Formats: sequence, structure tokens, C-alpha cells
Amino acid sequence: MSRRSGILEFAVLGLLRESPMHGYELRKRLNTSLGIFRAFSYGTLYPCLKTLVANGWLIEEPGSIPVAPPATGRGAAPSSSLAGRRAKIVYRLTAEGKEHFEELLSHTGPDSWEDEHFAARFAFFGQTEREVRMRVLEGRRSRLEERLEKMRASLARTRERLDDYTLELQRHGMESVEREVRWLNELIESERSGRDRRRSSPEGSSRQDTDTSGETGGLPRHRDDTRPDPSDDTK
Repeated sequence: MSRRSGILEFAVLGLLRESPMHGYELRKRLNTSLGIFRAFSYGTLYPCLKTLVANGWLIEEPGSIPVAPPATGRGAAPSSSLAGRRAKIVYRLTAEGKEHFEELLSHTGPDSWEDEHFAARFAFFGQTEREVRMRVLEGRRSRLEERLEKMRASLARTRERLDDYTLELQRHGMESVEREVRWLNELIESERSGRDRRRSSPEGSSRQDTDTSGETGGLPRHRDDTRPDPSDDTK
């Protein structure tokens, strides 16, 4: 399984955990909610859905066909036209699919903080346990700090050989990575603050301990609209 197909399967399972959908709805949600899937086709989505069905993680159910009001007059369509239309297939997550998705949510290996996979993981942080979120955020920050160090070293070696435009492009790339590191620092601090508040409040602790998934931890308030898009490729 390629890395990108694995990310797509993860995202499909996560969206269907929220509610059953048919293929068009899924494609629309993937395009609008997860920027890494802005350019993909039904030819990519439907093989993924078939694989998930074959694995027992999804089931296919016939959806209802919208009933059109009776048409009158010269332009009325024959009643047989609606009868010939096929119902859309609705995809529903099975109990095994939910269990598999929860296993994927708990994964905190290196893949979870690489560029494309991190964007998908972050999109489902509302369904992820706090400790897992922390490990993914810290892993992502460490990954970007390593990347930033290499970029600075490369720029120092080649600065004299670069023209002004190439040099400006290098600086722009570094600034993008630095901005995401600052954003991650804010998120990590917010997660830690939320955990500390919960520990210091007996009432809040007993309530929060019963449901550790779906906690936001208090996302940082931004002074402007410069928060980076996790789907941006900062390589």
C-alpha cells in the first residue's frame, strides 16, 4: 500500500465515523476539509472504498432517490425516467472499521508527523486522545526543527552562489517552516496548559478523565490570520 493511499483510507474512515455518506459527499468533504486531497478523482476514491468494504471496515447500503414533484404540462418527463435511476450507494462504518480507525488514531510513529500524513492526522485531532495529540505535535515540531537546521546550513554554504531571486525563495521556505514551528509551539503549550488546569481542578479532572477523546485542550488564539495550513508542503 502506498503512503498516499494509506492516508486516503485513514481520512475516509475518519469522515465516515462522523456519519454515513455516499461517494459524492465523501469526495466533497475530502476536497473542502482536507487540503491534501484537493486534486484527486473518483477513480482514486472508489477503489479505496472497495478495498475498505472488502476488508470489512465499511458496508454498502442503498440510499434513497429524491422524489421529484409531479410534472405537468408539455415538458413533463415520463414517470419511467425516475424509476430507471439507480439509488446512490451509501457507505457506513462497521464496528470493525471503527476499531481499526481508533487503532490508526493511536499511532504516533514517524509517518504521523510527515507533511501529508500530519495534515490528515491534525484534521481528526478532535477524535484523538490528548496524549497522542501531544506526541504527534512534538514529533512534527522536532521534524521541522531538523529540516530548518538543514536549510540554514545549506543556505550558509551556497549563499554566495545564489542569485537574488533564488536566495529570496530559500528565505521564503525557511520563513514558512519557522512560522509552522511557532504555531506548533502555541498548540503544544495550549495542550499542556489544558492538562495542567485539569490536574489542578478535582472536579474538572474527574469529568475529563471519563472522555479523553475529542478534547481540544484550548486551541491558541491567534492575533492574525497567519496560522499555517498543515497541508502545505514545506519540504
